[in-house]
Amino acid sequence: MEHLRPLIERAHILLESLPYIRAFYGKTIVVKYGGHAMVDEGLKESFARDVVLMKYIGMHPVVVHGGGPQIGDIMEKMGKTPRFVDGLRVTDDETMDIVEMVLGGKVNKEIVALINKHGGQAVGLTGKDGGLITAKKMMVSRGSPTGEAPEIIDLGHVGEIAHVNPQVIGTLKGGDFIPVIAPVGVDEDGVAYNMNADYVAGKVAAALGAERVVFMTDVEGIRDEKGVLVSSLFRGEVEALIERGIIQGGMIPKARASVEALEEGVGKAHIVDGRVPHAILLELFTDRGIGTEIV
Repeated sequence: MEHLRPLIERAHILLESLPYIRAFYGKTIVVKYGGHAMVDEGLKESFARDVVLMKYIGMHPVVVHGGGPQIGDIMEKMGKTPRFVDGLRVTDDETMDIVEMVLGGKVNKEIVALINKHGGQAVGLTGKDGGLITAKKMMVSRGSPTGEAPEIIDLGHVGEIAHVNPQVIGTLKGGDFIPVIAPVGVDEDGVAYNMNADYVAGKVAAALGAERVVFMTDVEGIRDEKGVLVSSLFRGEVEALIERGIIQGGMIPKARASVEALEEGVGKAHIVDGRVPHAILLELFTDRGIGTEIV
């Protein structure tokens, strides 16, 4: 029997995941794919296999991806210096062309090809396809230290979500396809906008009535003031943690997108370390998980 022990342990792992597979069967899981998991070759393969596995066991994964570093690399190769205001990329007409080329073209199609390589049927989309994402121009205001009227900053083609039309995604899900969405939207006049992928993932999850939304990042999750990983957090606690500076930087849009998704009916939100192979499976299909869940 001793020689069978490794196989028996594998069986126990499968059995541990059974209640979660049963709970998520037929449910939509939106995954925001970004960070180191998008550039490390081994992690890219791991992610693609995880998504395909989710589909084959009866779930409906929907991928929303970022691509900021890739956009920056192409801009620099073209001799254009990226500019940011409060962490938002200033996006003039030429930069928007680059954004669409990189996100809707290069990055999106690479993800689609990788999922298909591992046996899935992925289809790449931007917000332009089927009227998926209607955007509106984002305006940023900056307060004046002298008490004067705040300065209004025009970031160009930087948008926020006005509406998500889930019909095209529903059609793809019905045909057993895996939607892969680039965060580019279009306004009512046909003008394209670059959007934060975290907020897009949250809004897409809400529009689809998703059971879960998972944000992949390059840290373990949300930590408390002592630096200890918080495994579970109530949505009402998030804003206070932001105000106290405990949640900061790139974690803020993920946390706020999680809260908005929960308020609009999504079951739970998860923030996981995409540097860990099979991070999505470890978070969703094990008793303890590996990141932070927001409920």
